Amino acid sequence: MLFVCIVNVVAAVSIAVCWLVFTAVWLITANYNETRAPAQRQRSWYGTGAIPVVVIFTAVRLAVPRADWQAVTFSAPWARFLGLAILLAATALTLWARFTLGLMWSAAPAVKEGHQLRTSGPYAITRHPIYTGLLGMLLGTMLVAGAGPWIVPFPIALILIEFKIRIEERFMTAEFPQDYPRYRRRVPQLVPGLRVLTGHQDVAG
Repeated sequence: MLFVCIVNVVAAVSIAVCWLVFTAVWLITANYNETRAPAQRQRSWYGTGAIPVVVIFTAVRLAVPRADWQAVTFSAPWARFLGLAILLAATALTLWARFTLGLMWSAAPAVKEGHQLRTSGPYAITRHPIYTGLLGMLLGTMLVAGAGPWIVPFPIALILIEFKIRIEERFMTAEFPQDYPRYRRRVPQLVPGLRVLTGHQDVAG
């Protein structure tokens, strides 16, 4: 019983800390970019997908009775510790990528004056390490929380992120017609090591 209580506390604290750190960094750096980033030459109407994910998750959680989530809820310690490892690693990757992107970051897909293509650091692991990290954070959160209603955000975020990626990659291909296609062939879209595992480059992006 004591062990279960400890696991539950660790789960709750780890989820809260990772998402609070992520939110704080995003708000602070977004404010910094607001005054210092280069002007945007092109910008998509499509912004952040965080609001739709939160709204849908909240609606589903309120609409479905608590008892009905039991069928997809688990409490296996190994799964929750695996989730904790994924959550911590994904949070670190997301923050690393955000700081590496620097002033080139924007909430919506955009091309800025003097736009610079990032291909080193986390961008040598996946073409979209921030999105990889966010999806990893959602997956880790789901495992740490024991699934239940937490199975909802991941697929919604995956769909929204894939849509956003397609817009970003069109912009980057137009802006860097020689460099970006080579970069796409060399580095997988979202899943680190995908080229090694499958023997070819993904083309979905």
